[in-house]
Amino acid sequence: MRLENIVWDALDPRRLGSFWAEALDAEPLTDQPDLFEARLQLADDVFLDLCFPRVPEKSSSPPRLHPDLVGGPRQQAVADKLLGLGAVRADVGQGDVPWVVLADPEGNAFCVMDDRASYTGTGPIAALPLDSADPERDAEFWAAITGWVPCPGSGDMPALRHPSGVGPLLELCPEPEPKQGKNGLHLDVRRDVGEVDVTDRLVGMGASLLGGDGLPWLVLADPSGNEFCVLDA
Repeated sequence: MRLENIVWDALDPRRLGSFWAEALDAEPLTDQPDLFEARLQLADDVFLDLCFPRVPEKSSSPPRLHPDLVGGPRQQAVADKLLGLGAVRADVGQGDVPWVVLADPEGNAFCVMDDRASYTGTGPIAALPLDSADPERDAEFWAAITGWVPCPGSGDMPALRHPSGVGPLLELCPEPEPKQGKNGLHLDVRRDVGEVDVTDRLVGMGASLLGGDGLPWLVLADPSGNEFCVLDA
């Protein structure tokens, strides 16, 4: 399996997807009333797809996943560009920190980061912090289902990265509170050719099967309850 998608629940897929595609210089792939998709090419054979399916209402649960964008010496210029595209400044209780907190046009908070050596070569997304009840355990889980490998992070939390050394870090962060409700952002993995039935293996690793009957993907949750989908090969 490999990590393929970052998925934002969207009330207006075109508006939200167009914001993120322009913010990250991603190439639009799908522009339909109920789905917008764009591809963030990180290297010749490494990419992440950004997916924005329409939902009837946004989750009111505290966010557990968000993108941290590369800022560094250009932090203010990056923030100004995003504000010009429709982002707004946000207060999530961050206090006095060296990063800039913004929210996209549908209120999803994200950060423009300060300069950190661990973000070298990540592309426009520096990191994907994911809340976890047990970061060490969940780092092993996500490494097993993505093929990503441990790497130096930007703090004390475990971090993973594509084995090529390009693209964002997946950081497993101690959760401030147990998960409540559905995540508004989630990750999708795609199984490889020949991987037919992965459900038993994933459940044996601590995942929970949430659904997928009649769909071309499985819906599961990681050991901390964070939803993810397993797409067909």
